Amino acid sequence: MNVAVLGLGLMGLPMARRLCQAGLTVHVWNRTASKAAPLTALGATAYATAAQAMAQADMVITMLEDGDVVEAVLLDPVHLAALRPGTLVVDMSSIAPAQARAHAQALQARGVRYLDAPVSGGTLGAEQGTLAIMVGGLQKDLDDAAPVLRHLGRTTLVGPHGCGQLAKLANQMIVGITIGAVAEALLLCEKGGADMAKVKEAITGGFADSRILQVHGQRMVERDFAPRGRMSVQLKDMRNAMDTASELGFTAPVTGLLEQLYAEANKNGLSGMDQAALFVELARRNGMA
Repeated sequence: MNVAVLGLGLMGLPMARRLCQAGLTVHVWNRTASKAAPLTALGATAYATAAQAMAQADMVITMLEDGDVVEAVLLDPVHLAALRPGTLVVDMSSIAPAQARAHAQALQARGVRYLDAPVSGGTLGAEQGTLAIMVGGLQKDLDDAAPVLRHLGRTTLVGPHGCGQLAKLANQMIVGITIGAVAEALLLCEKGGADMAKVKEAITGGFADSRILQVHGQRMVERDFAPRGRMSVQLKDMRNAMDTASELGFTAPVTGLLEQLYAEANKNGLSGMDQAALFVELARRNGMA
């Protein structure tokens, strides 16, 4: 199977690298062409345009910034013309469920198959091939995609088109809210004179333990906010969650509060930092360095 990967950012690059290392025939495109260099060294073929990469592919994986960028790439008339009938598009970006359904409908009208398959696990999961892949679409399409996706992580079909993105929103709600809880709790302890690192150690293994505490909590202890998952992306996901809740007539007050906190943090210059930098925003509010 010829696979095209569109988007070689923090997640797309290590995912494409794994496909190259697995021996697949990989075609790549990125708006910043230089990002493809590490992949061409592994045997991938890089193209100047997305349409050229898509024309080579039996399966197209997109890992792009947001729903508007995905739409601009997938539904551009030139790009649509490059997709052969029967091609399987697997959008692994994080976008709104309504956008995923619209993309599925537009592609299916051209005879192109589609799965929305966003991921969780961050850059570490992308590098190790341990991503949680949440899939919306048809089982037969997932069966066809499985030989490729198994190199990236574990897949679960959660419902029809759009439901993969709905599951990702649930994931991001839990991540965003829990980062806020960890940051606030650790800062409270530091304000009261406790050693944050020792507090984290003390509650490890108890009911408050979590992957967020271990990974993002450690970044807070070390003041390490180099971007793995950017604050701007977390804000986008929280806003997508709130928009989707509104469409469904669902009230999400906890998510709404955290969306406001992430928005304030982005406004205060933290947009390019790791989402654990919500810690910095909460420290600022409390007059802490």
